[in-house]
Amino acid sequence: MTAHKTLSARIEQLRHAIAQHDYSYYVLDAPTVPDSEYDRLFNELQTLEQQHPELITADSPTQRVSGQPLDAFQQVQHSVPMLSLGNAFAEQQVLEFARRVEQTLSEQLHWTTETAIEYSCEPKLDGLAVSISYEHGQLVRAATRGDGQTGEDITANVRTIRNVPLKLQGTGWPELLEVRGEVYMPKAGFAELNQRESAAGRKPFANPRNAAAGSLRQLDAKITASRPLEFCCYGTSTAGLTDRHSTTLQQLREWGISISPELQVVKDIQGCLAYYADIGERRMQLPYDIDGVVFKLNSLEQQQLLGFRAREPRWALAYKYAAQEEITELLDVEFQVGRTGAVTPVARLKPVHVGGVMVANATLHNMDEVARLGVMIGDSVIVRRAGDVIPQITQVVLERRPDDARAIDTPRQCPVCGSKVARTQLVRRSKGRQVVSEGAVWRCMGRLSCQAQLQQALLHFVSRRAMDIDGLGEKIIEQLVTRKLVSSPADLYRLTYEQALQLDGFAELSAQNLVTAIAASKQPTLARLIYALGIPDVGEETAKILASAFGSMQRLQRAFPETLLWLPEVGSEVAHEIASFFADRHNQSVLTELAELGVQPSDEGQPDARFQAFTSLPGFIERLHISGVARTNAQRLAEHFKTLEGLFTADWLALSTVERLPKKTAQAVLDFMSEDGQRERVLQLEQQLLEFGMHWDCQRDALQRLPLAEQTWVLTGTLASLTRQEAKVELEKLGARVTGSVSAKTDCVVAGSNAGSKLTRANELGVQVLDEAEFVEKLAELKGQ
Repeated sequence: MTAHKTLSARIEQLRHAIAQHDYSYYVLDAPTVPDSEYDRLFNELQTLEQQHPELITADSPTQRVSGQPLDAFQQVQHSVPMLSLGNAFAEQQVLEFARRVEQTLSEQLHWTTETAIEYSCEPKLDGLAVSISYEHGQLVRAATRGDGQTGEDITANVRTIRNVPLKLQGTGWPELLEVRGEVYMPKAGFAELNQRESAAGRKPFANPRNAAAGSLRQLDAKITASRPLEFCCYGTSTAGLTDRHSTTLQQLREWGISISPELQVVKDIQGCLAYYADIGERRMQLPYDIDGVVFKLNSLEQQQLLGFRAREPRWALAYKYAAQEEITELLDVEFQVGRTGAVTPVARLKPVHVGGVMVANATLHNMDEVARLGVMIGDSVIVRRAGDVIPQITQVVLERRPDDARAIDTPRQCPVCGSKVARTQLVRRSKGRQVVSEGAVWRCMGRLSCQAQLQQALLHFVSRRAMDIDGLGEKIIEQLVTRKLVSSPADLYRLTYEQALQLDGFAELSAQNLVTAIAASKQPTLARLIYALGIPDVGEETAKILASAFGSMQRLQRAFPETLLWLPEVGSEVAHEIASFFADRHNQSVLTELAELGVQPSDEGQPDARFQAFTSLPGFIERLHISGVARTNAQRLAEHFKTLEGLFTADWLALSTVERLPKKTAQAVLDFMSEDGQRERVLQLEQQLLEFGMHWDCQRDALQRLPLAEQTWVLTGTLASLTRQEAKVELEKLGARVTGSVSAKTDCVVAGSNAGSKLTRANELGVQVLDEAEFVEKLAELKGQ
């Protein structure tokens, strides 16, 4: 085969591959390769065509914007084409872009090359490009970009996006206005959506971009309305609003159109590079995904002078960050044992650069995730890394699966100690009966006899956010376990100066410092001690809730799973894990030994008022899971019998007098109450709620007296004097409920620097807004009351 034919074949192969990826990405919303792989293919094709222009054809992907409209939507013709942007992946490409801009403008306007050129800069959101049209200030149409010439009519769906105004604000807008921008899904909303999808037994979305695209293309607008989508405008096709891109966006903002809070105007290309570096440093803290930044000539006159290529403007450039996703090969899967005994599959990968870091390992979470992905050893997989997050496999490229791909099997013995590996069991109560189901985690049953579990449990126990014992690093813990000086957390407090002196690398001073540091940790806060115990599924926030709700370790140890379920952030699985942990004899022994050795929380006392008296009799009856007793019938029973004692002493005649209670439900109540031990179990639970101050008859005055009781607050932006989590804790101590979204029911919004759409929404609704200085002053004032 001649070189020319080989080149033609490669070009045709690239065109076919790009067309297939376009179809998967734009039409099916199911990309088969990461953006970095697509960019490589496109750039290779573009380079070959530039070197051999005689091989360019009209149907080449380089000669048009990618994508096709879906048949399920009505097609819309764009009055002005929606074009893509040229991409840069290195600083030299950006400088070359600037050189071309300067050269063209100097020729057109007779400038010198020293003349500064103003650029408008903003993040490149990772979502779906849309066009929204307004007539006489009213939203009349919205469309996807499609192939750039023709898109899909998604007006009904876009109308459901909260930050898209149905009517423009103010005055002065033109009779016809078309704005263009990105519909995306914020990180927090994406996480919440995937939690809902998983809870409903549906497959979670791979990333926010896929979630946004899938949500926007729903045929039922009600589904779109349930998704946390947002819109950010990056331009308009309507001419003559102002003479600058940035001032045009500010004008659109005044009319109620959301624009990027990161929009910035710089004087030259060096300013663009500085902007790129600044956003790159803050990228992972942004509330949304971006894959680069966009530079545009700020002067609209200059934009017109430069004009367009076939598929992109000459006056704009997208400078992309290192790829967050890459394709690589899954070489093997190994299993690691964590501090709770969880046996976790870890993917061993053919090393690949992802997000600027060489990645050779990725988490597979658990065997349910392995099954969901359908991944096999030998597969080509897409690996995603976002900031410091552990790399994870998000997708299998099935068309690349080799014939010798091997299934991933769950180990039956612990890879460290050889003990049995068993699947966790979830215990729930449903319709008055105990229901046992399988959990997602497999655990080694060796407990602390397993060296991996013991070492990890000790490392967690002494960590900075737990008991905070300085000087006990991984190598020291390993020596203590290997030499059998420590077999539980309690043994740390038995460690002597003489024993510490025998450790490798220890002299008299370091040995004394270690023993002193251990002794100094004997009075942690209750939340720290709970967290240090390493209870499965109990992180720092849950530990704080448990400490506040119960006030003492003794009360927490005695808490029934049903009692735990009344707490925020504690579901049935977590409640089961907590109750099982404290029911374990070994754990009970360790806690007893810790207390005998003087480890005592410094803040034990009465439960926090915020957790008192937040149950209700109707809610309690509903949670008994009696067949046919949901909210309405639970309310009827509570109103009729007033107390649990009254309900449990009722007979058929008494139940038949309950207004509008179905006979079938009355019989179900009788059957429930007649079961062996049922009455005793329920009354014991009621007694515990009374004892812990969580009963409906307990005084609510303490909670009601808190200055921000029943108020809803929202935090947005970056706070300098304290973290948002610290601010949330302070507000909750004062009785406030802190939520993630602004509504008409919001009482106050705290806006730090770089506040975005939540601040805009608050202003639209007339909600009170405090800046950081005002917020800090308000906290001090309320604490002093």
